[in-house]
Amino acid sequence: MTATAPTVLATSIGFDSRGRGPLDWSPGPVFDLAFQLAGARDRPRICFLGTAAGDDPTTVSGFYGAFARRPEVAASHLSLFPMPTVADVRAHLLAQDVVWVGGGSVANLLAVWRVHGLDEVFREAWQAGVVLAGVSAGSLCWHAGGTTDSFGPGLRPVTDGLGLLPHSNGVHHDSEPRRRPVYHRLVADGTLPAGYATDDGVGLVYRGTELVEAVADRPGKAAYRVERSADGTAVETRIEPRRLR
Repeated sequence: MTATAPTVLATSIGFDSRGRGPLDWSPGPVFDLAFQLAGARDRPRICFLGTAAGDDPTTVSGFYGAFARRPEVAASHLSLFPMPTVADVRAHLLAQDVVWVGGGSVANLLAVWRVHGLDEVFREAWQAGVVLAGVSAGSLCWHAGGTTDSFGPGLRPVTDGLGLLPHSNGVHHDSEPRRRPVYHRLVADGTLPAGYATDDGVGLVYRGTELVEAVADRPGKAAYRVERSADGTAVETRIEPRRLR
């Protein structure tokens, strides 16, 4: 099964931690939501891409460890360093119900994906109903652009996202004081188009290019619509999420 419409689940939600180490993960409710969006009830297929973290093997191991107690889930990964780990990248991605993209450098991710032609493959997968999902860089990449620290300590704009979604994106909106004002400034001055931001623990569900709901895996968090007003300032409107647990 695949989603009934092109679907993106763009989040500031990672794996749950079991508390026995930095990569001792378990899949939180956002993954069950992704499988539901894909219409995959029996044996959902999910592929992890850690490109944004340089295909760090420990991160890949953390992904498999998270799903080790979910034998009904068919988990796989695609690494691109030093070469693709599957013989036919296009066929592998199109065979998935969900693609989950991890965090890291969105600028590096986009450059590497384009070298391998994944920008075109992901558009095809999106149109075919594969749910495209991820956290942080794995949220920003599907949008027109957003704010990133890919280039160093200061936040800078990235304006060459895959553009499946014509909106901008701000992730980890509440995680540190600088994020909100920088995103507001870039929308206000036209560097970034109007878009949506997510607090940590919040995700955005898009059908086609339209936002249909925000979701959260913890209390007190929200999503936000950020757009440029007639007077050239940024206006932020809070969007209350549906709780996943």
